[in-house]
Amino acid sequence: MATDIRLKEELPTVTDLLVETYTECSRLNHLGHEPLPSRDAVAEIVADLYEVLYPGYGKRQNLHIGNIAYYVGNIIDALHDKLTNQIARALRHELCEESPHVDCEKMAQPKAVELLRRLPNIRKVLEQDVDAAFRGDPAARTHHEVIFSYPGLEAITVFRVAHELYALGVPFIPRMMTEFAHSKTGIDIHPGATIGPGFFIDHGTGVVIGETTDIGVGVKIYQGVTLGALSFTKDDDGELLKGSYKRHPTLRDGVVVYANATILGGNTVVGERAVIGSNVWLTESVPPDTTVVLEKPRLRLRGSKLGHEPLTYEI
Repeated sequence: MATDIRLKEELPTVTDLLVETYTECSRLNHLGHEPLPSRDAVAEIVADLYEVLYPGYGKRQNLHIGNIAYYVGNIIDALHDKLTNQIARALRHELCEESPHVDCEKMAQPKAVELLRRLPNIRKVLEQDVDAAFRGDPAARTHHEVIFSYPGLEAITVFRVAHELYALGVPFIPRMMTEFAHSKTGIDIHPGATIGPGFFIDHGTGVVIGETTDIGVGVKIYQGVTLGALSFTKDDDGELLKGSYKRHPTLRDGVVVYANATILGGNTVVGERAVIGSNVWLTESVPPDTTVVLEKPRLRLRGSKLGHEPLTYEI
């Protein structure tokens, strides 16, 4: 391949101009500090968690009751080290300016161990999620099919772990986990949301669930559903107020929300067993056992037959 030497000589100038922006646009870089959590390492942690939450479905086959303890034990040991390291990095970044001498490794280890302690209970909830998908989708032939191939379950699985880290006060990593799942599945669940067992996301692409959403037991939603904020509170300077004040809706037990419905607002409560139809825009509460649907639209169809004038009729 021919190289134009004159063009290549411009590269040091490009480098100098780029480096100048590292001072001017300092929010876009992290220089001269301790390392931040690693995206690759967090992805590895998610993969390891899948191995212990769904053993036999991932990298290692031929597992049985005789060798499972040894296999899982090795992964748990590795997860302890990986989680402790990444949590320490996250905590160090949050605390380094105000408390530079804090032992972040010492703070991180109990959080890592506590997450690992919670994995058995997470599995018990996930079993209900898998069963909800199997029972809720006539196309699901087996529970195995749900675990192997349903993006909704993948997003929920990552959420359930990330939510526990979020509750333990771990910065960065919970959101990194759920955004990793978001990039793979198209399903965006904030780790701060509260979601009961038996949750099923059918198809899933385009689903958005905000930070303060509260979802009950046995809820089912379809693709394109948004559970979002109606408005944002601002402080005296006009800046958005941060924090976990209630901005997103509450869905009680047994609610079903069909495709592309939008439910907004922290005061919006959808009562038990209510059904929200497709494309509904909802900003007020709904009583239990209520069905909310849009009025049927009128369609205009135009067609013609050979030798006749075009026909127009409505449905």
